[in-house]
Amino acid sequence: MASATVSHAHAALAPRSDIRPLVLACALACAAISAQAQQQSSDTVQVAAARADRSTPVLRDVVISASRDEQDADSLPMTVDVIDAKQMEEEQIGDIRELAARLPNVEVPRSPARFSLAGTSTGRDQNSGFNIRGLDGNRVLMLVDGVRLPRSYVFSANAFGRDSLDLGLVQRVEILRGAVPALYGSDGMGGLVNFITMQPDDLLKDGKTIAGRASISYDGADNGKRVGATIAGRVNPEWSWLLSAGIGRSSALENMGTNDVVGANRTTPNPEKDKSHSLFGKLVYTPSAVQKHVFTLENVDKRANYDLLSARSATVSDSQAETTMKRWRATWQGQWQQLDTALADELKLMASYQRADSREFVTETRIGLPYRERDVTYDEDTLQLHAQAGKTLRWSNGVSGKFTYGVDYTRGKVVNEQNGITPPAGESFPLKRFPDTTETSSALFAQAELHYGAFSLTPGVRAEHYSLKPKQQGFASPVVSNSDSAVSPKLGAMFQMNDAWSVYGNYAAGFRAPNAGQVNAFFENPLASYRSIPNPNLKPEKSNTFELGLRGRMNALRLDAAAFTGNYKDFIQDQVLVSGQYGNRANPATFQSVNMDRVRISGFELKADYDWGQFAGGNWRTNAAYGYTEGKDRNTGKGVDTISPQQLVLGVRYERSDVGVQFSASHWSGKKAKDAAQGAWLSPSATVLDLSAQWRIRPSTRLNVGIYNLTDKKHWRWSDVRGLTGNPVNVDAYTQPGRNVRVSLVQDF
Repeated sequence: MASATVSHAHAALAPRSDIRPLVLACALACAAISAQAQQQSSDTVQVAAARADRSTPVLRDVVISASRDEQDADSLPMTVDVIDAKQMEEEQIGDIRELAARLPNVEVPRSPARFSLAGTSTGRDQNSGFNIRGLDGNRVLMLVDGVRLPRSYVFSANAFGRDSLDLGLVQRVEILRGAVPALYGSDGMGGLVNFITMQPDDLLKDGKTIAGRASISYDGADNGKRVGATIAGRVNPEWSWLLSAGIGRSSALENMGTNDVVGANRTTPNPEKDKSHSLFGKLVYTPSAVQKHVFTLENVDKRANYDLLSARSATVSDSQAETTMKRWRATWQGQWQQLDTALADELKLMASYQRADSREFVTETRIGLPYRERDVTYDEDTLQLHAQAGKTLRWSNGVSGKFTYGVDYTRGKVVNEQNGITPPAGESFPLKRFPDTTETSSALFAQAELHYGAFSLTPGVRAEHYSLKPKQQGFASPVVSNSDSAVSPKLGAMFQMNDAWSVYGNYAAGFRAPNAGQVNAFFENPLASYRSIPNPNLKPEKSNTFELGLRGRMNALRLDAAAFTGNYKDFIQDQVLVSGQYGNRANPATFQSVNMDRVRISGFELKADYDWGQFAGGNWRTNAAYGYTEGKDRNTGKGVDTISPQQLVLGVRYERSDVGVQFSASHWSGKKAKDAAQGAWLSPSATVLDLSAQWRIRPSTRLNVGIYNLTDKKHWRWSDVRGLTGNPVNVDAYTQPGRNVRVSLVQDF
């Protein structure tokens, strides 16, 4: 369940894992080698002329998600992952699931589409969204250009995910782990994923007035084909523009099941046809060097058609389904710099309107029983406004920095409806799971970045108020409004010990309001003796999280280590059986969204990258990353089953001017029984090898080829199977793809 509660495990910062010694050995080996490394030069594309002297610092990642301003990622007191268009091209990352594949403690769950008309929600939402450090669903804030993406929604047999994106439109992805900065919102308890789209200047380089990029790709994991093209132009120094479009076709995500039968025992994928279309336009007006306006239109349309062979049974002769996900937005962003006023040196404004429509249509032809249809929709219409001012700070005592403050306002209308043919006995169509609701959120925020010598301090605060105002009209149960407020402080600190080493720490308070489907959900079937009831007393979720980190930036070696812990209160668990039993009309089974009391999640992450310099005509690099998380419901002592087992990633890269080759190994530990729900099927450990290469035929023409799961290893990911219990005969249906190939050709012009 995408918004399912976090479950349980032991809170500790050290893993009990058979791969821990390997991680420590890698780190120690890299450190020892770095102390003895000879200075060498490199003629690779990635190693620029500035790095001919190995003592020259490597160019660093620049991110905007921490403060809505460009900053050096190494100067931030938090863990940030940056994946740019170059890396996505070389690794042929086509969707958010592939984006997270080599990021320990980050996952995108995707279960196979094995649902039935009124059965489990498993697999209906495809790439459901991000899981960061054990928190998933709407606890992870997803943005595109700073605009909030639609939420996931799960109720009973229906589920709508959050993958309304085309990565072909994206220039860079920034992933902030842990509670997000004050400038975005306290509801991102697990972290923030910001998709930053292309700008005309990304293509219009070297004085070009028109430029573009075209690509064609194939992904063997789902027989996916995609064609994309982007063109940008500059009319004059003031006006530039960009247009981009993409078309994709694919089938079901492959697995290693072999039982190609009809019915519940089927383990091969159900036949599936996926289609995606995207269209993107951006107009940039720069009347002066200190003023800029960006106008954006984006449209993404994804749909999937299923022949649900696994849903056929003695009473069901045929079942078909179609799911659609459409999202479009219009955004204006304005920026003014060098204002030189008493209140601000710069001003940023944003206004965005976004509409998202999701639909799930399922048919069922039955033997000796009436034909059935279910047509379920979930829609969001959202207006988002943002105003932010910044003021440079300088004092005579040597303290300098920047003060940022502003206001956010979001107003959205959320609508759902279920219609169909032949409802269950005791029900009637159309019906709503929750009433049409207007959700409003407003916030004041402030954040300072203060620097004094080797010390920096980043205090921030966000004061938020939300309200839910449902419409009674057309809803079967009395509805209630809901509102609350909170002040969420945040504090980050960093100390630059010397040119190579820095330490940081941060604290953040989180606050996430319940949504319309949690407060006012209502459904009743008196004949079958079950119902779902509202919870007008549902409280917002609250959190307090801490992180300590260490960074090393030496001539050839980069090291990152972070330990984190979080205490969470009033976690919302959807549709819990709170009383009654099925079949008892006097005391029917009653479900309700409720608050859990206390959950703790802790863990750590390690990353290392070592540049070996020149050998065999090219430059060699190795990298390693490791993540471990565990959690516990502090009332019951049970483990948190949304937390995946630890993951270790090792890689070797060979690079020269015309060729780049990457070999990667990913190891997942097996899920332990103490960390899962009682009776859960436990995913075993697995190691998967990947090999990819890029041939730069010309500087403007690049061919990418990759072979993934080289050894054809049968394996599972815990995030995809955590709903399975016992020893299911169809468990192979949940396996990951076997050996598969990706190929892409990219042409710049």
